[in-house]
Amino acid sequence: MSERPTRRGFASRPVDPEGWIKAGDASSGGREVATTYSARLTIDITPELRGRIKIAAFQRDVTVADMLRDLLAREFPSTEGDTP
Repeated sequence: MSERPTRRGFASRPVDPEGWIKAGDASSGGREVATTYSARLTIDITPELRGRIKIAAFQRDVTVADMLRDLLAREFPSTEGDTP
């Protein structure tokens, strides 16, 4: 029997954390949003909060992502000297 090749790609991450963080800049995934926003943030929230967020976004006629980007930009405005 032949040995299966090691799968790399979907869930593989560089060993170096700095390299992993910066790797998002290089891979656009072919999406327009990825060229504008190069970092992804994942948080754990309750299903109830998720529902409230989705309803609020729907009522405001915006996407959840756009609504949360605006909220985070208001809460954490850029300051002079910030570096990405």
